[in-house]
Amino acid sequence: MDSRKPLRIFFSAGEPSGDLHGANLIRRLRERHEGFEAVGYGGPQMAAAGCRLHQDLTSLAVMWFLRVLLNLHRFLELVSRADRYFRHQRPDAVVLIDYPGFNWWIARRAKAHGIPVFYYAPPQVWAWARWRVKKMRRLVDHVLCGLPFEAEWFRQRGCNAVLVGHPFFDEVRRQQPDREFLDGYRRQSGPLVAILPGSRTQEVAGNLATLLKAARRIQAAVPGVCFAIAAFKPRHAEMAQCEVSTSGLPVQIHVGKTPELMQLADCCMAVSGSVSLELLYHTKPTVILYQIGVVAYWIQGVFRKVKYITLVNLLAARNPFFDGGVDNDPQPEQALFPEYLTCEDKSDSIAAQMIQWLTDPQSHSKRIEELTQLKAKVVHGGASGRAAGYILGALAKQPPRISRPHFVPGGVSAQTRQTEEA
Repeated sequence: MDSRKPLRIFFSAGEPSGDLHGANLIRRLRERHEGFEAVGYGGPQMAAAGCRLHQDLTSLAVMWFLRVLLNLHRFLELVSRADRYFRHQRPDAVVLIDYPGFNWWIARRAKAHGIPVFYYAPPQVWAWARWRVKKMRRLVDHVLCGLPFEAEWFRQRGCNAVLVGHPFFDEVRRQQPDREFLDGYRRQSGPLVAILPGSRTQEVAGNLATLLKAARRIQAAVPGVCFAIAAFKPRHAEMAQCEVSTSGLPVQIHVGKTPELMQLADCCMAVSGSVSLELLYHTKPTVILYQIGVVAYWIQGVFRKVKYITLVNLLAARNPFFDGGVDNDPQPEQALFPEYLTCEDKSDSIAAQMIQWLTDPQSHSKRIEELTQLKAKVVHGGASGRAAGYILGALAKQPPRISRPHFVPGGVSAQTRQTEEA
């Protein structure tokens, strides 16, 4: 593909993590193609990388059926807006990044207009409600996978999937820590426990109280222990301050210092998410929590097809699926990152594991060694560059774009007729 030829790609990313992955991919595409233009839905990171945003979709990052239903009119409006853009501007490709509920709709409209669809950091169809792989086969032309077992799983089910590596490792490698902040914390005495309550407001609301309850038990058992909360944004810091004030714990709260607190911490308590990969990168012993309601807990028990909810634990498992084979009855508390997907209070269990690491140097060192071994196997950068190269290579093989008008007499699109004649 001529790098000077105009190339417009429509992106759709709705999560903060997807915003980061999209930004890194946009930078790599721009390095390789002079005429590249990025447009679509994303967040502030993608905007900073040069994407012309039609909407900050990260401000609508929601989970669970009721929350989606309450925002349905806004999502439908954005789908309609994208459809009009596809019809009148016709980008060369659409790149979707995670956020499956909304992005399936975007994929459907792109396919209706004959625009090739790439799914970068695809949804974990292999983990939840596997029938959705039919959508992937029907609506997505290229699946760009981040996990070693993921690409093979998709290929076995008829998807055009390729392994490019997990984009999160590109982000952690380019982080520039605040040295002054690090030096200031290192002058403090006592072990440090970092509390990572999630990047979504509902995650903070649902999990932080339990993590602070565990912190209270840790404080009673470990003299001199310090706690610090890594807030994703100021709103989360305000929520954390309210919880901390009622707990009476001496906890410091910091916004935008997650990488620094991970480096400084002796061990961590975190809410499940892609943050586990960053914790693996820093080889930090961590307990994972994801607290949900009783109904949601029952639903996930019906649809979940993997043994763990934490990516690090899935990468460490000999067989991550509940489909026969070895290790088919795992104990989540015995995983590399002990994890609790629960509708109950697990603060005692979380505290017990943290106290063991903080008071038993041998146990702490052993877990770091195990994390170091897994990191050597799976933590490899370059996913964004490989994805950019694949996208440009695939588009170079596309047939020439059909000039307007897109429709010919008789109501059959020119592109459809060309495809039928071929």
